[in-house]
Amino acid sequence: MTIREQLEEREEEYLSPYATLSRNSKGREREEPQCDIRPVFQRDRDRILHCKAFRRLKQKTQVFLLPKGDHYRTRLTHTLEVSQNARTIAKALRLNEDLVEAIALGHDLGHTPFGHAGEKALNNVYQFSHNVQSLRVAERLEKQGRGLNLTWEVRDGILNHKTAGNPHTLEGKVLRLSDKIAYIYHDMDDAIRGGILTEADIPAEIRKILGGSCRERLDTMVHDVIINSMDRPEICMSEPVGRAMHDLRRFMFENVYLNPKAKGEEDKAVHMIEQLFDYYVRHLELLPEQYLDSMSDPGSSRERIVCDYIAGMTDSYAVKKFEEFFVPESWKI
Repeated sequence: MTIREQLEEREEEYLSPYATLSRNSKGREREEPQCDIRPVFQRDRDRILHCKAFRRLKQKTQVFLLPKGDHYRTRLTHTLEVSQNARTIAKALRLNEDLVEAIALGHDLGHTPFGHAGEKALNNVYQFSHNVQSLRVAERLEKQGRGLNLTWEVRDGILNHKTAGNPHTLEGKVLRLSDKIAYIYHDMDDAIRGGILTEADIPAEIRKILGGSCRERLDTMVHDVIINSMDRPEICMSEPVGRAMHDLRRFMFENVYLNPKAKGEEDKAVHMIEQLFDYYVRHLELLPEQYLDSMSDPGSSRERIVCDYIAGMTDSYAVKKFEEFFVPESWKI
């Protein structure tokens, strides 16, 4: 019996009857030999962790564009915090921690530079959603067009991690909720650090239910999910905590995500991404060979591959290309 098979047997003995077992995976788009050490969801986690799109997350905006400080979140630190929340919940509920971690690490692979400003810009010029793009990165764009060949369960969790999504596994549902918990926690923390808000600005009724600090609110939300989902075939929160989290999220939209002080540079980012898109569509020859090769894929188009390329850029690389195309250089003799 291989180490993988021993681990699979251990899952059957220990995990909840509602957990997704590795040996019951619906499999990959392309069949391949099993690893003798790692079950399938561990392999998916490792493939995501080592891919180029994951590494680029370290230089992509979470909420604050190009912040002047070392402690503000990036898209990579957001991903790691989502993963930790999800693993904590999954472990307590005896769900498949490997599956939830793989989904967490991959859920934002397709996010644009400049956070939701970049997503808005690409959606202005081409129908775009970062969850769909994250799946496209995993299935088609990584590994020089071969994709990561992830399992069905991980791909389903990545695609359905947004609020309107409907994951088919409890692990995917854990991730969807953990994503919200993470950004509510850390975006508020960053907003307070950046002087956008103070703790006293948060409505008293929300603080009474969720807690009087970022740390207390994170603890309350995670505990509430675990308590209300234990030994049940669903992932949920209690009505008071769920309502308070929804109210806090709405408060964040009104006071942080749409705050001119925090988001004053976003119009510039939107304009820059739209200009880059238009330029690359007219100068397709400037794209890397990998993207040009994908023109032959069914359903592909100039706009589609330009969108793929720009969505994969880091903030700094997008600025560099914009300056290269649109900012005159000093004349030298």
